[in-house]
Amino acid sequence: MEADYVIVGAGSAGCALAYRLSEAGASVLVVEHGGSDAGPFIQMPGALSYPMNMARYDWGYRAEPEPKLGGRALACPRGKVIGGSSSINGMVYVRGHARDYDHWSASGARGWGHADVLPYFERMENWHDGGHGGDPDWRGTDGPLHVTRGTRENPLHAAFVEAGAQAGYPLTEDYNGRQQEGFGPMEQTVWKGRRWSAANAYLKPALKRDNCDIIRAMVTRVVIEDGRATGVELAGRAPVKARREVILAASSINSPKILMLSGIGPATHLAELGIPVVADRPGVGANLQDHLEVYVQMASSQPITLYRYWNLMGKARVGAQWLFTGKGPGASNQFESCAFIRSRAGVDYPDIQYHFLPIAVRYDGQAAAEGHGFQAHVGPMRSKSRGRVRLRSGAAEDAPVIRFNYMAHDEDWADFRACIRLTREIFGQEAFAPFVSHEIQPGAELQSDAEIDGFIRDHAESAYHPCGTCRMGAASDPRSVVDPEGRVIGVEGLRVADSSIFPRITNGNLNGPSIMVGEKMSDHILGRDPLPRSDKRPWINPDWRTAQR
Repeated sequence: MEADYVIVGAGSAGCALAYRLSEAGASVLVVEHGGSDAGPFIQMPGALSYPMNMARYDWGYRAEPEPKLGGRALACPRGKVIGGSSSINGMVYVRGHARDYDHWSASGARGWGHADVLPYFERMENWHDGGHGGDPDWRGTDGPLHVTRGTRENPLHAAFVEAGAQAGYPLTEDYNGRQQEGFGPMEQTVWKGRRWSAANAYLKPALKRDNCDIIRAMVTRVVIEDGRATGVELAGRAPVKARREVILAASSINSPKILMLSGIGPATHLAELGIPVVADRPGVGANLQDHLEVYVQMASSQPITLYRYWNLMGKARVGAQWLFTGKGPGASNQFESCAFIRSRAGVDYPDIQYHFLPIAVRYDGQAAAEGHGFQAHVGPMRSKSRGRVRLRSGAAEDAPVIRFNYMAHDEDWADFRACIRLTREIFGQEAFAPFVSHEIQPGAELQSDAEIDGFIRDHAESAYHPCGTCRMGAASDPRSVVDPEGRVIGVEGLRVADSSIFPRITNGNLNGPSIMVGEKMSDHILGRDPLPRSDKRPWINPDWRTAQR
């Protein structure tokens, strides 16, 4: 069992890497612990709450109790299946803001500014505007990743965008184009009614080539001989050899775990567990970031929400329609309108994201007891709080210790209060007058800072966007784990390419940026010149210094 490149993890970045490296003629072996992504729970977009809560598809990680969130231990689902988290996520497609990547570059990840990464987003996309307009000059149309827009048939989607305009916010035809800021249609990785995961987009076409294969196994550590990675050890079977490189694309939780099990990480932590130190990199497992959000839920005065399907017969009808026609409510993730806004004057680009959903429901599929309703998922984009991932023991089968350290800064609380108050203002606009009955949660009686803080403490949930634990930066920076070409500092023949390398979390959902990392890293690995830099300039609100909207 050997190949030129051994990729650990068949997730968003790993699938893209397998496709591009095998396309170039190299032999590729992907090692994935999870099994098949076949079956309606994954492939039907409307069933998204199921795979995320199924042990068959999820590593089942839970974070440690959060001191600032009343000691709650939040779920941290990560995909354990072909396609990784792109097979269990909400299918929302967001590139991130141009300024996010310029910040990466300024932080030491040279060559990862917006002008550098935009050509890779364009290369990977097969964008379909669905007649809703957009920014075609900024989009790709012949890549493997289909990006579409929902039908937006439910009148609540239009009401949300209209309410944003009535509240004085800009509209945007394409938040993944020139102008992220504003209210408009949301995009999804769905194609012909099916989840268009990284497995469907990249891995399955790659596996049709003779030089790409996949094995199902759990990686216990990277084999390092004389300072060079030569392969990986697997639980219960013979090791795999890499003739050229080992590439970790195992997620922001499992990539640092595998590095530490292999002797790469904070020397004192490894020594405590009796793991011989190969490279002392204190940044391994540090810099953990995530997006936290709450659901602001309103009861609907009209029976027009998706709640009408929230019964056995309704779900059966939706499932049957999707199975036989590929259409209907099951063919969309239902996140079809959204917004990116700034929390206050002096913030130069959006720091709040909205997902709008025409039902009041939780990620675990529990509908609001009050019946018909709708909700906005809202939360700050750039918290200063940082957590970390550490080993629980030296045994690969033990889950790591995940501490997010949410809401550790006073600024986090101020930002979150702003999120809730701005959302209430949007739901109070004339566009929602025909639809709003009353506020389900937080509940109109909660108004003071202390009352809102209590709601946040009890109800804030992860948006499931962990990243940053193998930070990319200058090789001279002791906090860096990988250099700007993804090479692990201090070890030859080993790279990391997934969301763990993000220096700072990007605006919005992370699947798109994670796939982009796989695309761009493939050129670095192959020794190719990067794609030519883009000269496109993003829109920044000209009044950002003096106005919130």
